[in-house]
Amino acid sequence: MTIRLAMILHCVFCNFRTDVSEDQRNQVLTALAQFSAGLNGVLGFDHGPNLDFEGKSASYDAGFVIRFADHEALQTYADHPEHQALGRQLCDLCNGGENGIKVFDLKL
Repeated sequence: MTIRLAMILHCVFCNFRTDVSEDQRNQVLTALAQFSAGLNGVLGFDHGPNLDFEGKSASYDAGFVIRFADHEALQTYADHPEHQALGRQLCDLCNGGENGIKVFDLKL
């Protein structure tokens, strides 16, 4: 019998304001990656620009995914004060603040 972990893929897509530089984007995404790397239950963090090959998400410039071992690890990340501060920074860079961000949490 195989026991499978309930891994969570946390997907975040950002609609950055036009006045936000690529350097500003990368700074906050890199800070999120560095913060996440130090947390128990974080299995990986990747970020990059949206290439939108299918032409369905052009307004979302970039995004990131974090792989969590389970929901508890995701909750620890979400509740952490450093994540909350970085999340506010990210929202400040997006059109409409928090409305400029889409989040999907997929159970794998």
